[in-house]
Amino acid sequence: MANLLLFGLGLQEIVVIALIVLLLFGGKKIPELMKGLGKGVKSFKDGMKEIDTDDKEVKSEE
Repeated sequence: MANLLLFGLGLQEIVVIALIVLLLFGGKKIPELMKGLGKGVKSFKDGMKEIDTDDKEVKSEE
């Protein structure tokens, strides 16, 4: 049985990290943080797609 779940962390470590985050930010702030994180990831992906599109345009011009 693989003991690695995420980035080499086991279930106990993930639970401890989640509890620490809950204590630091509180239950009301966590959805706001996740929403901001989601927007950041979406923005990053959109930026990567734009770079790929620009790269293809430059290569087609050559």
